[in-house]
Amino acid sequence: MKTYIVPHAHKLNLKDYTVLIVDDHPTNLKIAVDYLEDCGLTVLVSQDGESALRRAKFANPNLILLDVLMPGIDGFETCCRLKADPETEDIPVIFMTALASTEDKVKGFEVGAVDYVTKPIQHEEVLARITTHLQIQALYQKVEEQNQNLQQKVIERTAELSQALADLQQSQIQLVQSEKMSALGQLVAGVAHEINNPLSCLTGNLQHATEYIQDLLEHLHLYQQQLNPPGDSITTHAKDIELDYLTDDLPKVILSLQEATQRIHDISKSLYHFSHSDTSKKVTFDLHQGLESTLTILKHRFKANQYRADIDMIKDYGNLPLVHCYPGQINQVFMNLIANAIDALDEKNINNSTFSQPIEQPRITIKTWENITQKSVIVSIKDNGLGMSENLQEKIFSHLFTTKPIGKGTGLGLSISRQIIVDKHQGRLNCISELGKGSEFMIELPV
Repeated sequence: MKTYIVPHAHKLNLKDYTVLIVDDHPTNLKIAVDYLEDCGLTVLVSQDGESALRRAKFANPNLILLDVLMPGIDGFETCCRLKADPETEDIPVIFMTALASTEDKVKGFEVGAVDYVTKPIQHEEVLARITTHLQIQALYQKVEEQNQNLQQKVIERTAELSQALADLQQSQIQLVQSEKMSALGQLVAGVAHEINNPLSCLTGNLQHATEYIQDLLEHLHLYQQQLNPPGDSITTHAKDIELDYLTDDLPKVILSLQEATQRIHDISKSLYHFSHSDTSKKVTFDLHQGLESTLTILKHRFKANQYRADIDMIKDYGNLPLVHCYPGQINQVFMNLIANAIDALDEKNINNSTFSQPIEQPRITIKTWENITQKSVIVSIKDNGLGMSENLQEKIFSHLFTTKPIGKGTGLGLSISRQIIVDKHQGRLNCISELGKGSEFMIELPV
């Protein structure tokens, strides 16, 4: 076997490449095929443009040697069709032609060829041009691959940066919110302390006042018994001051004051629990205590207003174990969810206030139970307010999303609540709602 010198071929393993030769002269084909196969290339042949198009599409060769002058469609037309087909447009085409004019060569490049060799062809020149363009094609494919990889890395990096930015924004919001809650906790603790001092004095003195008034009423009753009938001046004064009404109403006034001071005491106690539950580490916590403190602070909002009646508060508490958590954060979630439930009831009744049909009694139901199988506890907060559509339910936990009017909602409450439950406590916060039938938020925390 004759040995040929292959210029630059050492840079390529020619056994990995396939060349399609298109020529209508069998003798030319055989000589070219023998030479190129001896050099290691896999060679396919076609004797006209139509069959070349079909073979190129089926075999997808790495390069095509294309004769210009052929019966049927010539080489120029064949090249045009190859470049018009997305499956073959990237295959390099080298023309083999006896046409030596500059015009013919330019036309070859215009229809998409990458090079040309003139007939009679020199085998070493053909192999050198084939090798060169295979190397160019390989480099082009490598650049394309690297470009795609780079684009993918840019996309992935952009996504990572976008996620990092979103996480940073969320962390900043959470930090600001935490700082606000911490500052609010300090303020509340101070207020609770300032309330407790005069409250203790008021409670103690009120107890003494109750005893004193009771003694005075009893003493007055003895006078009435001893001075019977009393003098005219006493009788007239008793009528002027409505003595019978005073003696009957005064104990009720004292009782009302006692109830009011007890209410202040309950609020102060709830504020104290709220302010002292903001710890930097997890501790064991009674969820029911957190719920009761929240309800006490929000109690004023359960009263009737111009749009609705009093809100019925239904509590169905199960036996819950203590939960290892951040109490301040859990109380914040309770506050957000219960306040949202009250807002939903207000909104429902505002929207229905112009209609004549009877309005359903506003109601919030809080239910707790332990899921022993899942080793978790569940708190359900349910209202019979407006409810939400499925589309709205998909958005409610999104950052800065709110359905409330400007100035009444920040769009942070539910987003932060989910972050607290899911990210900080490895729990779950879900919403079950149906438009017109209310909403239920379910908190699940591990124990």
